[in-house]
Amino acid sequence: MKYEIKNRVSESKLVTIDFNDFLTGLHIEEFDIKPWLKDDLILIEKEFRKNVRNFNWSLLKGKNISIICSNSAIIPDWAFMLVSSELTKSGIENFIGNIKSYKEYLINLKINDLDLSSVINKPVIIKGCSDDKFSKFIYSQLIQKIQGVVSSIMFGEACSAVPIFKK
Repeated sequence: MKYEIKNRVSESKLVTIDFNDFLTGLHIEEFDIKPWLKDDLILIEKEFRKNVRNFNWSLLKGKNISIICSNSAIIPDWAFMLVSSELTKSGIENFIGNIKSYKEYLINLKINDLDLSSVINKPVIIKGCSDDKFSKFIYSQLIQKIQGVVSSIMFGEACSAVPIFKK
């Protein structure tokens, strides 16, 4: 008697959505404004503006930039906006906030642009195991986008999925 091993998951209609797939090929680099603060703590406007004006922004060309201040200094919003404006002027994609928030923003954009034709009347599993932990709002954004067209939504892995929704 011959036994054949079949991968029933790969043969099923199951569609897996992994948020990390939305970020494939993306590299985000942090731009820390802390070195432009006096004693890494105090923003002096004249000096800060001089640093922004004299920085060689072309070094960041072709990168996605997350603008942060890595310490607990209280920085006025305009300082981050000034850096963002210079990056934008140089044609550099940027985001004010940490890398995790930037990734979640980009995932949210991808969810909004998601082509639903690939999931119509199909069971969907939202991948649960990931190196990156995303804020819970990302999951609600995805559910709101797909729940009206899919046959079911599960969370986790194909071998141990938790049911979330069934038509």
